[in-house]
Amino acid sequence: MSLVVRSDLRAGRRSSYPRSVENRWVRDALTAVESRCTGQALARHHRISLNFHPDRALGAITILYAMVRDGVYRSQFETGTSNGGLTAHVGGDRWVWEQSMFGGAYDDAPPAERPKYGALNHRHRSLGGAPRFGSAHFRLREHMLDRATFCFPDSAVAPQHFATASSFDLLRLADEHDSALEFDPDDESRDPLDGYVEAQVHGEVVLVQDVEALVLDPCFQRTWVQAQAEALGVPLEWHEGRVLTTEELVRREHYRGPDPVCIGLEIASEGKIDAWAIGEAAASGRYPVQPVKQLWHLTAMWGSPADAS
Repeated sequence: MSLVVRSDLRAGRRSSYPRSVENRWVRDALTAVESRCTGQALARHHRISLNFHPDRALGAITILYAMVRDGVYRSQFETGTSNGGLTAHVGGDRWVWEQSMFGGAYDDAPPAERPKYGALNHRHRSLGGAPRFGSAHFRLREHMLDRATFCFPDSAVAPQHFATASSFDLLRLADEHDSALEFDPDDESRDPLDGYVEAQVHGEVVLVQDVEALVLDPCFQRTWVQAQAEALGVPLEWHEGRVLTTEELVRREHYRGPDPVCIGLEIASEGKIDAWAIGEAAASGRYPVQPVKQLWHLTAMWGSPADAS
């Protein structure tokens, strides 16, 4: 496949807050959230990250190749894929959540206008703000803070706390989540991977204009994933990686149950599991989707940096 980015996306289209609010869906959504916000302005050094798995399939091509081809990051409503729930359709849970969060602003919007989901990486972690949703992430540019709304906890659990970049009071809630886990690490009512501040990014995400860097797991170095990533036209960086040993996998069975553990033991190479191995398992079609996702959760949560494994 030829890796060519459309020239109009690479050179001609700019993305900014003033352009976005001319879009009535975005304007109405931001207005709906602003009415429920409290707090001071968010510090401008924070960045939003969009976590995803770069090697997953989107029809006959990969998600990463689709982004090379189109030059944009698409919503769940466009792709029909998600690393969380698969309910992005009219009447589905995601549709209902957005209707509630944004006051019906997107009820008549085409799929391309729907928000894209990420997290505020306020902890400045190398794996991104919400690694449960993928081993890679796009780090968005500063101006994208102004085209985002935020909530805690995840929108899937009907949050009551919302924010914008100009009125932000959610970090204390995320800190309380972390503190509770430090006090009681065995508290099953709190998942360590759920402590992120969710970000809903409104309007188009044009890669060459809105993305500061693509950050990949080092297991993808010198693979077709790196080759496609380099064709995106955005800076490429590498995080510390995650490698899970089979010994640790078995020890953490309580975290996601036996099914992902069985898959992990089957696909491990020399007693180790990483994002590449999990992607190969997903592509094989041999395993159910959910436990493969959960195997990545185990790896993201309990794995060690690649250079320490």
